[in-house]
This record gives sequence, structure tokens and C-alpha cells, in this order.
Amino acid sequence: MARGASEADIKKAYRKLAKELHPDRNQDNPKAAEKFSQVTSAYDLLTDKDKRARFDRGEIDGDGNPVNPFGAGFGAGMGGGGQSGFRPDFGAGDAGGFGDIFEGLFGGGRRGGGGFSGGFGDFGRRQAPKGANVAYRLAVSFEDAARLAPQRITLRDGKTIDLKLPAGVETGTQMRLAGKGEEGPGGPGDAIVTIEIQPHRFYERQGDDIRLELPVTLSEAVLGAEVRVPTPDGPVMLKVPKGSSSGKTLRLKGRGFHKKPSGRGDLLVTLMVELPVDDDALIEFARGWTDKGNPRGRMGV
Repeated sequence: MARGASEADIKKAYRKLAKELHPDRNQDNPKAAEKFSQVTSAYDLLTDKDKRARFDRGEIDGDGNPVNPFGAGFGAGMGGGGQSGFRPDFGAGDAGGFGDIFEGLFGGGRRGGGGFSGGFGDFGRRQAPKGANVAYRLAVSFEDAARLAPQRITLRDGKTIDLKLPAGVETGTQMRLAGKGEEGPGGPGDAIVTIEIQPHRFYERQGDDIRLELPVTLSEAVLGAEVRVPTPDGPVMLKVPKGSSSGKTLRLKGRGFHKKPSGRGDLLVTLMVELPVDDDALIEFARGWTDKGNPRGRMGV
């Protein structure tokens, strides 16, 4: 970000980071409170015109303390040469230090072109590397995925975390757990969890909708009936219209997968009439009943 970054720009960046790092939203991440405090300190410094100017010249560190006993001239001279005298005060190995915070507030801005001398983005680039990310694959049942049921995953260190599945989840969806990877000089990497939704024995996904073939008896199809239908959220009653044929599809709204950003798909129920085998009464009825219609007429035969 340029030297002339407005207070509005800084405030906007601060609010975004503060919202992401607020302890109430990161109860499973003890480092969030530390980073939240650092963001607030950085914001306080950057919104104080005098401190901001002194920090830019390399005279003070992120806490407002003098960087070195030689005064502003030494810090400014070193900063102008690309080797800022206040760099060590931020700790190159501290992944939660001001380097990350300033990089977040200023988008990794470069020096030059009006940028801050000893630019804040440079600090982010000088940070020691974080540890490697760790990949996990999490099998999720079809029904749990449809209703976004919380999932428990066990990490390599034996700790367990309850994951909240996102709307629109599908096989291949990746979830990032910050700081749950391998340790490194600049702090731990992340855990990357890839979701695998398991197939179901009678549900089939179609986008955000779910398809289900529902067996019904001949009498239920001919006379109409109310029948129990399974859904990912539990059984519900469905009214089968009188005179229904196999292939007729009925819609149960809001019983499918959760959509992104909101809403939910439907459960599409296709009726399949099942005839009993070797039922003497049905056989006798069919022999005495004549159907004068031609269900294959529309096919030209």
C-alpha cells in the first residue's frame, strides 16, 4: 500500500483482520488471541500520525519503543538501504509477529513507487518459512453431508477437532485448519482436509437435489395413499395421488443439500409400483379385467 494510505483504508483492513482473528470465533485456536492483540497494536500505531512516521523511518518498533541507541538517523539510513535497523525487533522466526500483521493490513505491499521505506510487505517476505501443510481425507456419510452434521477428525498429534461442513459441500471440498500442520521455523503449517462424500444405497445426488426411487404397492398407486418416505433429516409423510403410475415424480421441498450461500435443494421422489409375485387374487383380477387403453400409443406402436 502507498505511503499515503488513508485512515479509511487502514480501518477497513483492520476490521477485516480483527473479525477473522477475534477469539470468540477462534476458540479452538489459542494463537488467535495473540494475533488479535497484535493486529490491534499495529492498528493503533498506524492511526497515530507521529508514531506512524517514526516507524516508517525505523526509529521505533511496533510497540513504540526506540529501535536502537543511535537514534532516528541510524534507523532511517539502514531502512533506506533495504536493511532496516528495526528488523530484528520483530523476530524473523515469529510467525505471529508484526511482519504477518502488517502484510495482512497492507497486502504485502512493496517498497518503492511511494511505498513505505523498509516496507511492511518486506517484513512478511523476510519471515522464516512455516512448517509443511498436512493433508487429511475425511469420509462423510451422504446423510451427514446433506444436513451439514458436524464431523470429528483426529489429527496426527491425537487431538480431535469438530468440523462444521460448509454449504455446498461435495466430494473434493477442502477445509483449511490454520496452524494444525507441521512445526517450522516460522510457526506451524496448516492442515488441509479433503472431504469425500460416501455413496448411499438408495439416495442419488443431482446438484443440490436428491433423487429417490420409492416402491409403492398397486393399491397405493391406484387408490392413492399417504406413505412414509425416508429423508436425510428423518422420515416424513408423502401423499401419493390416486391413479399414480411408475415413474411419477413428487417433490419434497427443502430436503436436499444445503446451497451456497443459502437455501436448500429438494428431495425428488419417483414412484415405482411393485407387484406381488404369484398373488392368486391379483392374477384372477387381471384375467377378468380388460384394459382398453394403449400405454405405448405415444411411441407409435
